[in-house]
Amino acid sequence: MNPAIEVRKLTKIYRTYQKEAGFWGAIKGLAHRRYKETAAANEVSFTVREGELVGFLGPNGAGKTTVLKMLSGLLYPTRGEASVLGFIPWRRQNDFKRQFALILGQKNQLWWDLPSSESLELNRVIYGLDAAAAQKTVDELTELLDVRDKLDVMVRELSLGERMKMELIAALLHRPRVLFLDEPTIGLDVVSQKKVREFLREYTSRNRITTLLTSHYMQDIEELCERVVIIDRGRVFFDGALQDIIDRLATHKILTLSRRKGLPQADFAAYGEVLEKSPTEVRLKIARQRIVPASRDLIAALEVDDFTVEDVPIEDIIRVVFSERRSEPNNGV
Repeated sequence: MNPAIEVRKLTKIYRTYQKEAGFWGAIKGLAHRRYKETAAANEVSFTVREGELVGFLGPNGAGKTTVLKMLSGLLYPTRGEASVLGFIPWRRQNDFKRQFALILGQKNQLWWDLPSSESLELNRVIYGLDAAAAQKTVDELTELLDVRDKLDVMVRELSLGERMKMELIAALLHRPRVLFLDEPTIGLDVVSQKKVREFLREYTSRNRITTLLTSHYMQDIEELCERVVIIDRGRVFFDGALQDIIDRLATHKILTLSRRKGLPQADFAAYGEVLEKSPTEVRLKIARQRIVPASRDLIAALEVDDFTVEDVPIEDIIRVVFSERRSEPNNGV
């Protein structure tokens, strides 16, 4: 199967003027300017197969949004190559623009003072869509997202969750084959996040939409993505199955013990790190290789009523990866 997205050594470098302090610094800058080069993306390479949903992770400032903007044609790269559905994105050909959608969680494409239905009608005309086909798409999407009764409500009067659902409908109206999602659930409440995740999982799978998703909510990544590309300081340092990085870096497990009558005194710290402790429950972080004997010994000694063993949350694992990399020296561009 041919890849829908191909990225080869894609680089975007920004030059910023370094002004010296004071009046004489400004005068000197008129004759001789010093610039600093910063690589927002530095030789990024990866491919995404047709119909694949890939998580694109990284801390703030890692270069995720820059890469998405280059792949959608909003930015020209400094060097490198990229192909999306066989098109070079920054050429901005009309045939290409009709086949992808970009959703930025902090940017609006709907008209603030108009009902969503009117913004959707405007999008229909811009894309030259048949009215009946577009209405069928709107009916399908509003049903899936449970916002049919909000179509005629002014966008500014919608809740954040309702507005994001309408943004999704607007982006999917022309039925794109590639979807770039940059923080689509940012700021949403838990219920709205869950609804958006369920929709994305069902709709992208059913229609085989190639999707690149960035999110700081690791639950989005866990529930939607089997594969992740992790980027930091503009460079890709991991590309593979999400489970692989969990298996490689999850060196501990969480053991929770509870006893209704109350836990007796015990040296829990001898088994691992005590995360939480109450009269009836204790949560321990225990090294993976010690989890079986520690669980056996504690369950037998304490006569517990219930216990659970779970992996360390993935967001903790990713946070450790980023903190370790941030402590490494940066060699620059």
